[in-house]
Amino acid sequence: MTYAEFSTSLTQHAVPGSFSPLLRALWHAGRDEWSLAHDIAQEHEGAPYFDWLHALLHRQEGDAGNAGYWYRRAGRPVFDGSIRAEWEALARTQLPG
Repeated sequence: MTYAEFSTSLTQHAVPGSFSPLLRALWHAGRDEWSLAHDIAQEHEGAPYFDWLHALLHRQEGDAGNAGYWYRRAGRPVFDGSIRAEWEALARTQLPG
């Protein structure tokens, strides 16, 4: 699946069953289904991409302190850009094109 196909899938009624846990979480985050995305991030705490997602989610909710903690856990600097741009950057780590 390409990034463009992933983005298009956000209009579907349900998350595609073939998605990895990270793509499922990103799919929910891309639809502003914060709690569902957060639950998945918490289930995979300690994995760098999930910790990055966790940071993004707390940034999205306006909790900069908590986001900073998760960026540190992920070994990443605080993202310098919009939340949407960060969501795309993280999604693109998992998808070609």
